[in-house]
Amino acid sequence: MSRSNVVLIGMPGAGKSTVGVLLAKRLALGFVDTDLLIQSHAGRSLQTIVDQQGHEALRAVEEEVLQTLTVRDHVIATGGSAVYSEAAMAALRRDGVIVHLHVDWPVLERRVTNLDTRGIAKAGDQTLRDVYDEREPLYQRHAEITVDASQLDQEATMEAIVEALQGRGQAHHT
Repeated sequence: MSRSNVVLIGMPGAGKSTVGVLLAKRLALGFVDTDLLIQSHAGRSLQTIVDQQGHEALRAVEEEVLQTLTVRDHVIATGGSAVYSEAAMAALRRDGVIVHLHVDWPVLERRVTNLDTRGIAKAGDQTLRDVYDEREPLYQRHAEITVDASQLDQEATMEAIVEALQGRGQAHHT
């Protein structure tokens, strides 16, 4: 049986949530934004978790939520820090194709302007560039498909994902 989910990974600002909704509509799948699941599970915003308990606490809640997520036939937009957890990524990969939405640094720098309120799991002294440099190799390691969304709008990014999935024989709802 082929894996029924499409799992989007990538930096904050890569477009995982927005492109994920478009992709779910295009493939007739459900949609889950795991950042929203984390907030619901924790009863507070991602930024509040980071502010009150630190970025490691956010990663721990994220890992728990991702490991217990049981959906089929969904597009799953993960938080940017999902790739820090081998256990979470293994759980997502069991029934999902891992798609990395890559965005070049200059593009990302322009897109992410709300660094201190966005709920990014980073150490207090880390810049967005530090986070990018730290995470990019993790995204590459976990990705089965990489789509470079640096120069694409959301619709074109979604179409590039559909084409890549079809090339792998995974887009069963197109």
